[in-house]
Amino acid sequence: MSDKVAVPVLLEANELMSIRGERTLFSDLQLRVQAGEIWQIEGPNGAGKSSLLRILAGLLPAQAGSVSFQQQLISEDREAYYQNLLFIGHKAGVKPELTAIENLEFYAAVQGVELKETPYELLAKVGLVGLEDIPAQGLSAGQQRRIALARLWLTQASLWILDEPFTALDVEGIALLHARFAEHLKAGGAIILTSHQELITEFYQVQALRLRYQH
Repeated sequence: MSDKVAVPVLLEANELMSIRGERTLFSDLQLRVQAGEIWQIEGPNGAGKSSLLRILAGLLPAQAGSVSFQQQLISEDREAYYQNLLFIGHKAGVKPELTAIENLEFYAAVQGVELKETPYELLAKVGLVGLEDIPAQGLSAGQQRRIALARLWLTQASLWILDEPFTALDVEGIALLHARFAEHLKAGGAIILTSHQELITEFYQVQALRLRYQH
C-alpha cells in the first residue's frame, strides 16, 4: 500500500469557452490546479489570457463550462470563494482618495487580518519608500499596482490569481515577489498568473498552459 498523500485540488476548470465579439478566444479548456502549484498562462496578445483569469476569478462569465474551488462550483457560493481568493488584475483596485498606507490598513481591516509588519515595511518590499503618505490618485499606475502587490504579504487567501504581477517592479522587487510566491506555495497555496517574461527561478517549478490566437 502506498503512503503517498493525495495533494488537494484547489481549483478546477472544465470545458471553458470564451467568446469576444464574433471570435472564440478558447474552447474546451481544462485546468486543474493543486495545492503547492504555480501556473503561468501563456500566449500571444489577444489569445484571452486576461479573460481566462477573470473567468477563473468569477468576474467574467464563460460562454460554456464550469469553475470549481475545492470541488464546489464557485457560482454556488461566491462569498466563500472570494474569502479564499486574492485577485490582482490590470487595474490595481486601490482607493484613489486613500494614501498607500491607508489602502493597506483598509484592506487588512476588510479581510480581518493582523498586520505582522508595519505598512511602511510592507510598502518598502514593493519599492514605495517615501511615497507611503501620498494619496493613491497622486501616484502613477505602476506605483498603484505596487500598493496592490503589497497585499501579497497580508492576505490569508489560498488561491492567488495575478495578471502581470511583475510589471513595474525592479530587479529587487521581482526577487522579493519570487520569494513570497515560494512561501505561499510551500504553505499549500496556489498561484495562477500571466507574465510577459518567462518565470525562471530556483524557488519553484512552473506549470504552463498555453493559449493560441484563434482567427
